[in-house]
Amino acid sequence: MTGPGGTLNIRSITESIGYVFKDKSLLAEALTHKSYYHENRDTAPSHNERLEFLGDAVLGLIVVENLFLQEKQYPESVLAKVKSYLVSEVVLADIAASMSLGKYLSLGKGEESTGGRDKKSILADALEALIGAVYLDSGYERTKSIVLGFFKERINSAIQSGEFFDYKTELQEKIQLLYGTLPEYRVIRQQGEEHERIFTVAVYLNNKKLGTASGRRKKEAETLAAKKALGKIN
Repeated sequence: MTGPGGTLNIRSITESIGYVFKDKSLLAEALTHKSYYHENRDTAPSHNERLEFLGDAVLGLIVVENLFLQEKQYPESVLAKVKSYLVSEVVLADIAASMSLGKYLSLGKGEESTGGRDKKSILADALEALIGAVYLDSGYERTKSIVLGFFKERINSAIQSGEFFDYKTELQEKIQLLYGTLPEYRVIRQQGEEHERIFTVAVYLNNKKLGTASGRRKKEAETLAAKKALGKIN
């Protein structure tokens, strides 16, 4: 099984995923981008778009099932928003990057030269393909266990912080309407080691602080600060 720079380190990627494939060809397919396939048809039997399609459906079911079974019974409108946020390209790419998934991908020369290993769309698609491959190799329950390992913290964070709701857009629209300007977000403090960093962000209107909040990701802190600012404006 080959990948960037020669033989793919199967042990390394399986440690990142937390799963050992019985059928190694499924793993190879999940990590093969169509650009590589089109340049290497003699050696690459397929690419990952079909697995991505399957993985998207499997991921959606796992996320919705987990949200539905939460102790608090959220209405359908909230479930839909949280699910849409969790399976978004931004979240998927962030999870894929945390696993260093990009370095294991087989990419064509064009994608390689234009930074394809860091492209959010390619990383998000590869993660979905990987989920589809795990599902075919092991079934639903094992896949659910692995996926929730990736997503559990994200699910809890989204529900607790309201990160799925676009407070930043609502705040921007309201400030533009009322004051004809835009809010400004500033990181005022960073604490902790790189893998456990806490960001504290403040949002300002004409240099007047409207809200301050902290989170494990800058976007989460910005969202919570915007939520507080909306409360003050309202």
